[in-house]
Amino acid sequence: MQSPWIILSVLPLLLLAVLILRAVRFRPRREKPVAPVSVPLDADAAARALSALVRCPTVSHPGGEGEDQAAFDSFAALLPQLFPRVHAACALERVGSKGLMYRWPGTRAEHPLILTAHLDVVPADASAWEGDPFSGEIRDGIIHGRGTLDTKCTLSAILTAAETLLGEGFTPARDVYFCFAGDEEVMGHGARDIVALLEARGVKPLCVVDEGGAIVERVFPGVSRAAALIGVAEKGSVHYTLTARARGGHSSAPLPETPVDILAQACLSIRRKPFRFRITPPAAQMIDSLARHSTFVYRLIFANLWLFAPALNRLVRKSGGELNALLRTTAAFTVVRGGDAANVLPPSAKLTVNLRVLPGETVEGTLAALQRKVNDARVAVEWLEGEDPTACSGTDGAGYAALSRAIHEIYPGVLISPYLMIAGSDARHYERICDHVYRFCGMPLSAEERLMIHGVNERIPVAKQADTARFFLRLIRNVQEMGA
Repeated sequence: MQSPWIILSVLPLLLLAVLILRAVRFRPRREKPVAPVSVPLDADAAARALSALVRCPTVSHPGGEGEDQAAFDSFAALLPQLFPRVHAACALERVGSKGLMYRWPGTRAEHPLILTAHLDVVPADASAWEGDPFSGEIRDGIIHGRGTLDTKCTLSAILTAAETLLGEGFTPARDVYFCFAGDEEVMGHGARDIVALLEARGVKPLCVVDEGGAIVERVFPGVSRAAALIGVAEKGSVHYTLTARARGGHSSAPLPETPVDILAQACLSIRRKPFRFRITPPAAQMIDSLARHSTFVYRLIFANLWLFAPALNRLVRKSGGELNALLRTTAAFTVVRGGDAANVLPPSAKLTVNLRVLPGETVEGTLAALQRKVNDARVAVEWLEGEDPTACSGTDGAGYAALSRAIHEIYPGVLISPYLMIAGSDARHYERICDHVYRFCGMPLSAEERLMIHGVNERIPVAKQADTARFFLRLIRNVQEMGA
């Protein structure tokens, strides 16, 4: 008669044993060590090149309206002066008014490497900066100015790497393309036009490397080592407007519900009913790569998500931030418009909401979901513009292997992990011609530096810019040694 009670009392112990056993087995995988590589490179020349490029105020604007085309022309004219060997060895094409495409011929044209960056930058409010945003000043070992982190640094590092290799007499075994768009910050057509040109010529890259992930500290719960995050996919992005209308009037006799009240209720409804928590393939890869290096308590959780996923959902929903954005479609309210006078009730109020859409979902599907969450006939939900999430690039090919090896060679000791990029980039356009599109900027970025991107007092240490160039140099060399 006591056997059922004995079984019931033993079950929790068995469950605990299973959880602990899975956590114990969830350890880092053994990997073949990669020896660090010393790369001779003129760090001062690399710094001077970036400084010169920063001094060109290549600020892009939607539709090109109000842009200073002369700044873009000056930027293009500087490149042959800064990188003479590159311009002697590579064929350069202007694509549109701002795009630049270099082809460095190898001994064969098949399966080239494509490295990309953008030369445009976002505006900078000089009154908020400590100095001129476009000074390019090098002071105390640091290069200052807009674009030093996003992404003139990458563009300059790529060309510095090529200039250095050419100085060593290096000839690539396969073609290398450097593709630089001039309107990435405003989601323009520069990268699309470059890709269309490559597609028309039948170019099928081994891999494409664009901006995106970086080497970061404390990126994952319980992990103390720095990790290089390689973006293998991007979330989609879509803008909607929510519009509420009602009778206007004077603020001295407010109505029971104004358009602002109705819109506020719609916001709360969306906040209280977040999009579904879901572990996508890129997120699963990241968890598998990094959680193995975590402390035991976190390994216990991440090795047993079949049990702890609901708790993780509650945790990230409450904390928000990057981890939450990796695990669900997010909604952010960005622009609000209502009345123009403090004593007048507006007849309408409008709100813009930006959704970042998880892979596996669609922009079209989010419209219906948003309407269900609002659930108010007085609120019109209208689609403005958007793009679906990208496909997920594999991590088992030669390109990813070359990328990982270059990271280990220049930044020994860092962990490497795929991840889902929650922001947008030009990389998505290259999926038309390549199944292996990666997003990695080639440098460590501190939390402070990440806040400087699109912020004030953007800057990069000279040593960091030199190491970024060393990384791209090793990447170019490694890809040449790969098969395919």
